[in-house]
Amino acid sequence: MVLDFLRRRGDPYMLVVGMTGVKMGDRVAHLGCGHGGRLAAIAKQVGLSGHAVAIVPDEVSFSRAQKGTAQAGVLADIQRASLTRLPLDENAFDVVVVDNTDGVFGKLSDADRTSALSEARRILRPGGRVMLIGSEPARGLARAFGSGHGPTFDIESALQASGFRSVRTLAEREGLVFVEGLKPRGHSVPTGAHPEHPAES
Repeated sequence: MVLDFLRRRGDPYMLVVGMTGVKMGDRVAHLGCGHGGRLAAIAKQVGLSGHAVAIVPDEVSFSRAQKGTAQAGVLADIQRASLTRLPLDENAFDVVVVDNTDGVFGKLSDADRTSALSEARRILRPGGRVMLIGSEPARGLARAFGSGHGPTFDIESALQASGFRSVRTLAEREGLVFVEGLKPRGHSVPTGAHPEHPAES
């Protein structure tokens, strides 16, 4: 009810911010950018004591991310790179937000999708969270995670195959689906592993 009230008061991103659970001081990596305003709203939560990085795979999403953060007056480190080979340190982030609302993950092959999600696990600290945001498919099938821009896929199985635990769908609201997974404690990538070749734990 509080989220609905705030949304009506003019904050269209309150649901997304609330579901990701990002807070002041967090280190957040945002993979993909289906909506620049959504990225900016999440990045804003970390404040000056935290750090927000956005990794986008193409020029369209790069421009979208830059425009969204600029309009909101939010600082974020935006980099264009492959989602299957993230230029980020292992165990470096508290939260990884995966934005598939433009279908970027749905368009990947099964192998590349597993690789991209394994990379998300690699950069998370042990006990860290991944939050996937997708467009709600027809008939509300949360497990068939996708968007109108690309094919659907079974996100819960994909997360589990990439080493995440306690995978669950948190909500299907306002046309969006939120799926969470946790990186197991004590299952970090060995120090010194090359970021382009993530080690399996």
